[in-house]
Amino acid sequence: MPLKTTAGELSRRRRLLVLAICCASMVVVVMDISIVNVALPAIRLDLHASVSGLQWTVDAYTLVLAGFMVLTGSTADRVGRRRIFQVGLAVFGFGSLLCSVAPSIGWLIAARALQAVGGTMLNPVAMAIVATTFPDRAERARAVGVFGAVSGLSLGLGPILGGALVDGFGWRSIFWINVPIVAVAIVCTALFVPESRAARARRFDPVGQTLVILMLGSVVYAIVESGRLGWTSPVILGLLAVAVLGAFGILGYESRRADPMLELRLFRSVPFSSAILMALFALCGFGAFLFVTTLYLQNVRGMSALTAGLCLLPVGVLIVVLSPLTGRLVGSRGPRLPLVVSGAALALGGGASIWLGPATPLPAVLAIYLLFGIAQGTVNPPITNSAVSGMPASMAGVATSLASTGRQTGITLGVAISGTIVGSALGRGGTAFTGAEHGVWWLVLGLGVGILILGLLSTGRWALGTAGRAAELFEEVERGADTTRREGVPG
Repeated sequence: MPLKTTAGELSRRRRLLVLAICCASMVVVVMDISIVNVALPAIRLDLHASVSGLQWTVDAYTLVLAGFMVLTGSTADRVGRRRIFQVGLAVFGFGSLLCSVAPSIGWLIAARALQAVGGTMLNPVAMAIVATTFPDRAERARAVGVFGAVSGLSLGLGPILGGALVDGFGWRSIFWINVPIVAVAIVCTALFVPESRAARARRFDPVGQTLVILMLGSVVYAIVESGRLGWTSPVILGLLAVAVLGAFGILGYESRRADPMLELRLFRSVPFSSAILMALFALCGFGAFLFVTTLYLQNVRGMSALTAGLCLLPVGVLIVVLSPLTGRLVGSRGPRLPLVVSGAALALGGGASIWLGPATPLPAVLAIYLLFGIAQGTVNPPITNSAVSGMPASMAGVATSLASTGRQTGITLGVAISGTIVGSALGRGGTAFTGAEHGVWWLVLGLGVGILILGLLSTGRWALGTAGRAAELFEEVERGADTTRREGVPG
């Protein structure tokens, strides 16, 4: 079967190869969010890390992902998606190598940040490549569903693979395993992934990028360090003030810019806006769950890394089973039912976890974890589909970057908040730790209720009408830009 049928039209086999390559990049980037959680106790002992050091080991990665994804998505739209994708693979692989040889927690955090710089060039860019590789709307929806399912699968299976690697080869192995995968992906990208760009290139926006980093970085730093400095500390209050000013700056500056980094007009679509919020809520809840649960299983119940990872197997299995089914359901019947199920499951999981103690029977613990697997297995495909559904192809990079930013911001906040809540109780263990966890589980319950409400709100007739009007607005802008370019070209 030929890999290319006609000029500019890829055969089905090559389209599937492109999808597989993009999914492989998604696996390493997303799995490195959750795989490190099960290694935290080992890292703490080996590198003599504090609780805030463990938080930053996770958050340095997710914060960089959240802060720079929009930039790399729009840059890839402008200079070429395959080119940025290949650079991202190389940087991610090099960062992973540095993580595996880090001599201290400070070096590990710095290497994680570099690793994430490469990750920012993979996650949203891969999504944009998928969206442009499948021009047919129905086929694109199925491909996006597969891509979203792989994202959820990677996040869920990370602790299991991480536990096996940590017990078998040490915590450093969770990073060096990325290197051969990245090397193969670089070769396959050069052979099979076509170059693509947006029809209307977006200019670099240094002011917008700076404001985003200031806002996100200030919020996360304030949350992580609040346990040590206190919420009334001048440093913490100053950081929160910077975050508020950054948010107002983004709203004021980006709304007046002709080619903003943050395309605020996308938020006129209620389904899109809700998708970003639900991504933040879902991954905040799941990030908090993973961070607290791996510490609970190993530090409170005394399990090995592998046993703790296997205890999370129900989560991974449900994500494997439910994600592709959910993707097909979204393609045929829409996102409402999966979103309602996901929100309800997350809320129930948070509520049930409040009753967990040091000696809770293990079958009961695993039964509660099933709820988190259901929540994660049914949330990613509808969120991903809602973010790009109805948007013109030229907005694929920006739209998917914002959706990915919502996910990474959610994980970052989930780890920061949960670590701050349970940090002081980690050294005491036992009932002190499980008592401190209650605050985390009440938060998770509230996030689940939020997803349920937004899932109902964003799938109604009125909400879908706002999505149609937003798409028409961008099509008008593109037609105007095309007319201007044609008139400016001499005959």
